[in-house]
Amino acid sequence: MIVLGIESSCDETGIALYDSEKGLISHVLHSQIELHAEYGGVVPELASRDHIRYLVPLMEQALQQAGLTRDDIDGVAYTAGPGLIGALMSGACVGRSLAWALDVPATEVHHMEGHLLAPMLEENPPEFPFVALLVSGGHTLLAHVTGVGEYKLLGQSLDDAAGEAFDKTAKMLGLGYPGGPVLAKLAEQGTAGVFKFPRPMTDRPGLDMSFSGLKTFSLNTWQKLKIEHEGQAEKLAQAQADVARAFEEAVVATLSIKCKRAIQQTHCKTLVIAGGVGANQHLRQQLAKMMKKEGGELYYPRIEFCTDNGAMIAYVGCLRLMAGENKELSIDARARWPMDELSSIQI
Repeated sequence: MIVLGIESSCDETGIALYDSEKGLISHVLHSQIELHAEYGGVVPELASRDHIRYLVPLMEQALQQAGLTRDDIDGVAYTAGPGLIGALMSGACVGRSLAWALDVPATEVHHMEGHLLAPMLEENPPEFPFVALLVSGGHTLLAHVTGVGEYKLLGQSLDDAAGEAFDKTAKMLGLGYPGGPVLAKLAEQGTAGVFKFPRPMTDRPGLDMSFSGLKTFSLNTWQKLKIEHEGQAEKLAQAQADVARAFEEAVVATLSIKCKRAIQQTHCKTLVIAGGVGANQHLRQQLAKMMKKEGGELYYPRIEFCTDNGAMIAYVGCLRLMAGENKELSIDARARWPMDELSSIQI
């Protein structure tokens, strides 16, 4: 079965084709970073319009890349939530309409399920059950995954997601947009041990997380340093890097502690990390060390599949279409969509 996957939940338009026998056969992506950069963040209306502009051309590009035509498509999968409602509607309308025109089944895909199962696209995929850390700009959660659609929430961020905290802290440091990757790059120039920021909610039991306080702590530290090093450009630049490093170390340490607790609580020996922040090299290194000590193994998707992409949607959509799911001729995009509403399927 060949499935066309459409991802349009936020500021990236992703199209991919997944073959149930051959695996992923093509994927293309358009990023809106330049479009939103001058505003310092995603502008929902502009995001929706840009999706409309690129969805069909990217679809044709993906088909050409795979050497296929629209008639070769056996099913369509599209992200129906969670995300920006206008952006979701853009992809959902195109996806459901295309399926109707081709007379093939269509299915909705949960954006976070796509991220959770993205490591399954690799040559050495993890096996169920496993603990998953989904860490991105919009979500930070830990889940016990026992199968497709079988997700038990273990803990989540009670305020800002880790990726959101990265972006906001970067903005406070004057690093521009998108801030997370820039802050991580700057942190490499920071000196270890100059500052030690708090590890939120690690001094109490449980797996919930909070990053808004850490963001505020970073801001207060930076404001004091700007006063202290006023007129001293070189010292201020180094202080900026030191703050970035301390912030990143605090986030990574917090996530590592929570992941360790989740592994011990569930008795799982497999940890999966997914989502945009999953591309952070410091986080990958620390979690790999932690899992080695725990006698387990860490899995994650390749860098290009950490951020939003059509490949993960096409893959999950293929699984659900082959299990018999077929969305009726209606569109139900959802800005919020709890994962516990998903049905489990056998693969």
